[in-house]
Amino acid sequence: MDRATLVALIAGILQGVFEWLPISSEGNVAVFLAAVGSSPSAAVQFSLFLHVGTALSATVYYRDEFRDAVAAAPRWRPGTAFGDDTADLSFIVLATLASGVVGIAAYLALDNLVGELTGGAFVALIGLLLVVTGAFQKLAGDRALGTRGSPDAFDAVLVGALQGLALLPGVSRSGTTAGALLLRGHDGPASFRLSFLLSVPAAFGAGALTVLDEGGIPSVDVGPALVALAAAAVVGYLTIDALMRVVERVDFWAVCVGLGSLAVAGGVALWI
Repeated sequence: MDRATLVALIAGILQGVFEWLPISSEGNVAVFLAAVGSSPSAAVQFSLFLHVGTALSATVYYRDEFRDAVAAAPRWRPGTAFGDDTADLSFIVLATLASGVVGIAAYLALDNLVGELTGGAFVALIGLLLVVTGAFQKLAGDRALGTRGSPDAFDAVLVGALQGLALLPGVSRSGTTAGALLLRGHDGPASFRLSFLLSVPAAFGAGALTVLDEGGIPSVDVGPALVALAAAAVVGYLTIDALMRVVERVDFWAVCVGLGSLAVAGGVALWI
């Protein structure tokens, strides 16, 4: 196995594990890629592309929920009440629209930013965003109420916008979106379920955006890229159930703060 394929395989495995943990899979995979020699821009592009693999895993894992949403589609109309049997579909549609608007703006800003950063500054930035993500998760966990029922339109727009911002490496998509739902009064299992349902169209969109922007699969040849996608999809599907249970038992805000602090320290050391 050549070096490019080995690096792609490891990146895919990391994506398949990290996606289900609220520690920013994009940020951690990008740090790994930067550590093995990728430029900041290439690391971000490829880590975004790998979300397509775990989106496939989530689609299969939540296939019953997506089947129900598709079955409800003929009855859905814009403005349909969020409390009826089209609630999931209403949430996904409105939140995805918000994600698209915010996500494209974040992607363009990120593309300009990482082009200006050295490797050390890039790693330090990811670390800083991880620390912020951890602090937000801590706040959400401390103030979670778990008293609300189905999400409403405000929840969908808020969560969709935050998911768009999670294109920034170091901002945990699941930690941020589920944390927002917790702060809005939804319980933990429902919050993570909605977060991962919403992640599927967003991940496919992010993957398509990187391919269109780069004019092909970013950073690597087709062979290693397919190896990475397959690894992310297979490992993601095999680990999602176990890791979702781990999330319920571990204070991942502290993990984010710890990883982020190490990244900041390491990045600053490289920078100076």
